Amino acid sequence: MEKERLRFDPMNMTLVVMAAGLGSRYGGVKQIERLGPAGEILMEYAIYDALRAGFDHIVIIIKPEMLQDVRELFGDRIEQRTGIRIDYAFQVPERFTEHYEIPPERTKPLGTVHAVLCAKDVIHTPFAVINADDYYGRAAFETIAAELPALGDAQHATMVAYQLRNTVSAFGTVTRGVCLAQDGVLQKVQETYKIKRCADGLIRDTSGGEDGPVLDPDALVSMNMWGYHHSILPVMEQYFADFLAGLAPDELKAECLLPVMMDALTARGAIRTSVLQTEDQWFGLTYQQDKPGVVAALTGLHATGVYPPALWE
Repeated sequence: MEKERLRFDPMNMTLVVMAAGLGSRYGGVKQIERLGPAGEILMEYAIYDALRAGFDHIVIIIKPEMLQDVRELFGDRIEQRTGIRIDYAFQVPERFTEHYEIPPERTKPLGTVHAVLCAKDVIHTPFAVINADDYYGRAAFETIAAELPALGDAQHATMVAYQLRNTVSAFGTVTRGVCLAQDGVLQKVQETYKIKRCADGLIRDTSGGEDGPVLDPDALVSMNMWGYHHSILPVMEQYFADFLAGLAPDELKAECLLPVMMDALTARGAIRTSVLQTEDQWFGLTYQQDKPGVVAALTGLHATGVYPPALWE
């Protein structure tokens, strides 16, 4: 007998999950690492929370070779148990690069703006975009879902911000978009590399050395939870084309990143972004050593009833 479908309240919004990164610091394909009590992977929690918040369409951006694994691990089961549609978009170098010759030695993806563009053909509603390897929490999805219907055009966006202190790893450096907001509106995003919690407890920007500037632990940061009207996509396409046009012929590592794009659009008055906050605790996978803590956190969330014993049963 077929199981009864899980019931959610759809609101005509799309969740875009970016899952095509290399995971170079993690040392493996962390996007499909089994972490939950029933073998759930991290992005399943985001999808579950998004459906509870009213999203009714999921887009997962992956490498082509990941498709079978993702569908077998959870994709087909979610569609069967919920009735929602999952579309898969492939982040491949040949998309949106017709006028740019990619160096043959380049292995690094072209960045998160490129990732979203690779899903352009299947995004037709207001959408939120997230990383596959981050846990955002149910309240974060409820908060952004409440804001998305108010985004009437490409000139308006939203984001969920977290406190820096809650987003650093104990096992190495991280990259965060440090945000400046005024009256709940984004003023600037500074993509900051090699943020490190030091032995003395201070959080520093160590990109220029271990004694780099101390960062405010309460500073707001982007964890790539952005919300857009779908008319932003042509704007992204033009921004990406300009990014490629500015690359040196032998550039192998530069990426076109959402926080950097948002800072540029904000600086020229092309977009107004509301900054939302949540009390939920973020956690995620950057290094292999992060895994035990993530497993323990998810086990606790199941044990306290935030999630059922198995997400899709």
